[in-house]
Amino acid sequence: MSNVAHSSPATAQPLRGLSVLVTRPKAQAQSLAQAINALGGRAILLPLLDIAAVENPAHLQQQLARLAEFDLAIFISPNAVQYGMQAIRAAHANLPQHVACIGASSAQSLRDFGVANVIVPSLQSDSEALLALPELRDMQGQRVMILRGDGGRELLGDTLKARGAMVEYASCYQRSAAVVTTSDLLRDPPAVITITSSEALIYLRTLLDSHPALLATPLLVPHARIANLAKQQGWQNVTLTDAGDAGLVAALMNWRDLKGMI
Repeated sequence: MSNVAHSSPATAQPLRGLSVLVTRPKAQAQSLAQAINALGGRAILLPLLDIAAVENPAHLQQQLARLAEFDLAIFISPNAVQYGMQAIRAAHANLPQHVACIGASSAQSLRDFGVANVIVPSLQSDSEALLALPELRDMQGQRVMILRGDGGRELLGDTLKARGAMVEYASCYQRSAAVVTTSDLLRDPPAVITITSSEALIYLRTLLDSHPALLATPLLVPHARIANLAKQQGWQNVTLTDAGDAGLVAALMNWRDLKGMI
């Protein structure tokens, strides 16, 4: 008798048949969609935000030409890494001695660009977690450039200024609402929706104004701030997940298991 253990179809594909709406921007959606599909699920791609380079790259390159004069560069997101590092190379600029980012995905993106030593929080992927690190406590006289999209939360910059830092923002990409209609959602209603930014959630909620029944669809989000906003908007079934693709996939498997939908 063979001793080789064989996985059951349910074990091998724990998300079998589960339709999951992936709302990340197109370039960031592929890895999550592939993970869902590999586990037997069906990822429905509906990017809610479009990401593009800034309209005035000359201004950004002028900023980045001074980057080496700073003590610290902080990349807010994987998009900030992708567009920021491309602009840094185009400007033939050098990074400062210290580089930080928010989240494991951004850290991996920096490593892909050859930036090995990165200050990054390990437990959470937000400004609060980065600010809690000892490297950012005493910022008196430090010059900090924060690379981000157009606009966004001011908590990081304001807190660093309060700690004595001189902060400059560099907008290296821009966000805009994607062209999406409610018919795109109603044509193939998902069993679960994943949302990874407050901005995308706000846009999705406006799309559902005339279809409030969809607010009963389970919503998986990776941050308490997004979860709180979702509950304020009237979403009835909100689940807070761990950060990154791994956190969302683990939550999907747990949700599927609890629902007994194997």
